[in-house]
Amino acid sequence: MSVRYPRPLRPGDRVGVTSPSLGVPPELRPRLQAGVRAVEARGYEVVVGECMDASGHVSAPAADRAAELTAMLTDPSIRAVVPPWGGETAIDLLPRLDWTRLREGEPTWMVGFSDISTIITPLTLLTGTATVHGNNLMDTPYRAPEGLLTWLDLVTLEAGASFAQTPPGRYRAQGWDDYREHPEVSEFTLDTPGAWTRLDSAEDLDVEGRLIGGCIETLCNLTGTGFLDATAFADQHAPEGLLVYVEAAGDDAGTICRNLHGLRLAGFFDRANAVLVGRTSAPDNGNLTQRDAVIDALGGLGVPIVADVECGHVQPFLPLVNGARARLVHTAERSEITQTLD
Repeated sequence: MSVRYPRPLRPGDRVGVTSPSLGVPPELRPRLQAGVRAVEARGYEVVVGECMDASGHVSAPAADRAAELTAMLTDPSIRAVVPPWGGETAIDLLPRLDWTRLREGEPTWMVGFSDISTIITPLTLLTGTATVHGNNLMDTPYRAPEGLLTWLDLVTLEAGASFAQTPPGRYRAQGWDDYREHPEVSEFTLDTPGAWTRLDSAEDLDVEGRLIGGCIETLCNLTGTGFLDATAFADQHAPEGLLVYVEAAGDDAGTICRNLHGLRLAGFFDRANAVLVGRTSAPDNGNLTQRDAVIDALGGLGVPIVADVECGHVQPFLPLVNGARARLVHTAERSEITQTLD
């Protein structure tokens, strides 16, 4: 069965904004508005939902957040949904979402990363609908460096389209921009040279598969729940195998090592032709580094492992389309991932 791709966005379409996890406090609303303006600059109408409060650890009660997200994803006038950012406990939405409506309705693009992986990865696995692991709304004003695209670029592509992304060779090693002081910031601070690294071998790599993945710290909690069955997805949509990507948000290497072992034991990597690992600024744990954690947990898979990919919490943010067919090339002279929406 084919992966379902939402129709491309066109000027005049509506984009929904809701917070499935953490809301936005008053002092950061100027940055939220900067994100809204970045979307409006593409010719879209932005619809901001009611679930945006930041007085607690979530933006609204779980039932309200689930209802608003389901409504936006099934409203034929809304063509994409993007949250302001992630948070901690979007997991409480999963049993409350109307999966039948999401599976049977016309697909809508959903975008995000971090805790939003808790929603978009199951959305692709359970409904066969492509989703975008890419910058949240608060990150949307940033201009992509040469070689990369943004989610606003991807959602305009027709089904069947292909696009290649190459690493810019630099990343942000320390810190975050202060959105309180600089709500309009739109340039990444890429202060450190860096390239993709193959952890399992020094050989050239050229491998294909359908993309699936997300944030390690959130996805690991879905093992054994029925919301993270990558094998069933591969059986139905990707007999050619998967390119599985994972990225650490902030947990130390010991925790990441355990989480990756758990994901492996649950079968998340069983159909992987290769594993992509996002660059991280998360801390090591004594003598155990973040790279050691990946090798310890996943080295026994016997598949290529490419680390320091820009698909995580470190600037710049390389978007990946869950469900897209992809080709990963990595040599001493060239690193590139090409995604095809078919």
